Amino acid sequence: MFLCRVLNKVIIFSAPSGSGKTTVVNHLLKTIPELGFSISATTRKPRENELNGREYHFLELEDFESKIERNEFLEHEEVYSGIFYGTLNSEIERLWKEGKTVVFDVDVVGGLNIKKKFGSQALSVFLRPPSIDILMERLRKRSTEVEHQLQMRIEKAQFELQFEKQYDMVLINDKLEDTLQKAEEIVRNFIAS
Repeated sequence: MFLCRVLNKVIIFSAPSGSGKTTVVNHLLKTIPELGFSISATTRKPRENELNGREYHFLELEDFESKIERNEFLEHEEVYSGIFYGTLNSEIERLWKEGKTVVFDVDVVGGLNIKKKFGSQALSVFLRPPSIDILMERLRKRSTEVEHQLQMRIEKAQFELQFEKQYDMVLINDKLEDTLQKAEEIVRNFIAS
């Protein structure tokens, strides 16, 4: 069983793929020393320049499933067919021992699951693209997927946008500089509360 501690806080950033949540979270980690990043586990293959233990803990499906059986995940989900993502309990414990506020960069359903487990200890922020068209343009510029994968991500994004009202805050990522400034303000206020 995962134990919540009264003084420890978590901050959840969720968004459809391509909305900029990784950019925002990386900025926050560079500018707010009280934050520590929870590295998710996944069964997907690493992209170019991704390192195991830095962007993700890249696991084989069998290893991931065995960790599920041993209750080593705070939350986990099959985000795409055959591709699992999850948050390891050990990541949160590690960061709390370092005195950090834990920051999550997770999919929308995972973010809601984390929020349910931590309640008032958690701040959940939904990062929203200005429009689906802009999201599609951003995904194309990333050049990490072929056309049918892009269509899958857009369909998933349209589904995920339905959950934004369940988050504590919605931040529209239209102009990056403004988004980063607002995210900093939101996070600093939550840490200080």
